[in-house]
Amino acid sequence: AFRDALFYGSGGQAVASKTKTKTVTKPFEGLAAQAERLLKESESEFMKQNIRRFMNPSPCTACHGRRLKPEILGVTLASEAEAKPEAGTGKKGRKEKEKEKDNEKENGRGEEYSIDRFTALTITEALALVPRLDVEEKLRAACAEVLRELSSRLGFLANVGLGYLTLDRQYGTLSGGEAQRIRLATQLGSRLSGVLYVLDEPSIGLHQRDNDRLLDTLKELRALGNTVVVVEHDEDTMLAADWLIDLGPGAGPRGGSLIASGRPADVAKQRDSVTGRFLSGAMRIPLPKHRITPPPFKPGNENGWITVQGAAENNLRGVDVNFPLGCLVCVTGVSGSGKSTLVDDILRRELFRRLYHSKEPPGKHTAITGLSQIDKAVVIDQSPIGRNPRSNPATYVGAFTLIRDLFSQLPSSKVRGYTPGTFSFNTAGGRCEMCEGDGLIRIDMHFLSDAYVTCDACGGKRYNREVLEVTFKGRNIAEVLDMSLDESSDFFRSVPGLGDRLRMLCSVGLGYLKLGQAANTLSGGEAQRIKLSAELAKRATGHAIYLLDEPTTGLHFQDIDTLLRVLQGLRDGGNTLIVIEHNLDVIKCADWIIDMGPEGGTGGGQIVAEGPPEVIAAAPASLTGRYLKAKLK
Repeated sequence: AFRDALFYGSGGQAVASKTKTKTVTKPFEGLAAQAERLLKESESEFMKQNIRRFMNPSPCTACHGRRLKPEILGVTLASEAEAKPEAGTGKKGRKEKEKEKDNEKENGRGEEYSIDRFTALTITEALALVPRLDVEEKLRAACAEVLRELSSRLGFLANVGLGYLTLDRQYGTLSGGEAQRIRLATQLGSRLSGVLYVLDEPSIGLHQRDNDRLLDTLKELRALGNTVVVVEHDEDTMLAADWLIDLGPGAGPRGGSLIASGRPADVAKQRDSVTGRFLSGAMRIPLPKHRITPPPFKPGNENGWITVQGAAENNLRGVDVNFPLGCLVCVTGVSGSGKSTLVDDILRRELFRRLYHSKEPPGKHTAITGLSQIDKAVVIDQSPIGRNPRSNPATYVGAFTLIRDLFSQLPSSKVRGYTPGTFSFNTAGGRCEMCEGDGLIRIDMHFLSDAYVTCDACGGKRYNREVLEVTFKGRNIAEVLDMSLDESSDFFRSVPGLGDRLRMLCSVGLGYLKLGQAANTLSGGEAQRIKLSAELAKRATGHAIYLLDEPTTGLHFQDIDTLLRVLQGLRDGGNTLIVIEHNLDVIKCADWIIDMGPEGGTGGGQIVAEGPPEVIAAAPASLTGRYLKAKLK
């Protein structure tokens, strides 16, 4: 009764509640009822997002998730049975014909499709179904153009590697790469010429097979008389280009120069171009000198393995999957083969439920064994480390706390009574109150994105004049935050704990970043490497599992090499890394590969091959293995 009242209210019964000054007696609304009311009435998107964290979607009880009224769903399209060659001659009896009709229905042919059933098909399935739609003779002329256009548009989506998506997939659940390829398919259908197309890493999330299809699509756009400009790190895309522009030589303030420009073969000859040297083979990501060999798997003995049994969420077909512990494990396969469903929807959610009491229900499966060998699970993705200018690399890895402690211990700080909080730009005391420690003033542009201008009072330094008079080795707190990580790691090398944390950030290839660089100016790859450095700085237990979904997104060959060294360092500490990846340089360095497929959507959801890279490369049914073979030479 108490639980019902807590969530759904006390009805008309008054309940006494005490505040600091008085006692109020009135009916209690209930937490669930209050959340629903605020979701409807609140104009604050922030408030709505907070409320949604405590809600799970469930199908509508009236339409059972079909969205439409029964009378609308009663309108159907019939499909023709596929023609089969007749064996023998002579007329067939009535029973034989009825038996054939029953067989056609069992095989999914000759069926009727309501609009919800049709949109539940994948693009590949719908493309195969459209030519078999049974249209009445009198309507064929009117429907011919509609069916032709439908087939054409579905074909464009399939050609850009999206055949595994269902037609009713919500747009908000698409990745950035998928959304970009949908827009690309739209342009293909328009058949325009004389247009400049600009694409930012369209190969994100694509298997090599699907990437080949995407390149054919881009070439088709070019053939129509258009110009296609692509920002890309993918080797195949670079080699397929007519003209290559290489910028560098480094990242951030160390880049911005034109290193090479010309045909891919010409850029490959440029010694100053790191990209060119990777394209020519002069530089390459080496195969690991040794791989971790997992112990033999024995059913019933979970030592050294995690086993997901009966995984059947989305397109998974009740598969049993074994993950070796203490290894770098790559989950591979064509787009839509079930990789994210297996790792994120099932394994990650179950890990978080057991270790951190997460309320997010895991995907459909029978059981997961071996989780008792894990004491920590961490997802390292490319999401921002912070969404406002106050977050920066120093605050994320805990270095800024040590810097503030150091400044508060200086003689000039003690004389003035300064504490570590005085050197924080998040609290009043030492910060500039004009900009409240942001260093920038936000200007609301209403219908446009907010604009930021440098604060006139502090000149962007975030602190007031008195705090900036305190210096360590001739640098005040604002000047320290403006130092690069390379410079600051040397500057604080003798400070216990601080120098080590800063050197860890430099070891993942981020030495060019400023110590106080705003988190909202960092790329996804930079944010990911900051998270990795924070994990490297922690004391290893040897029983942690790290989950990464395509960590090479947006990374150059050289950055991938750095990333691999970091991942191998985590693995050598006894930890387990499970990586969903399409990049062959990462896949070839894995200790163990789980290849899924063989296709996407309903054609996937199975384990095609598993084992070390050499085993996958030799598996005839593995599409990944066909492309991996060349990388292992």
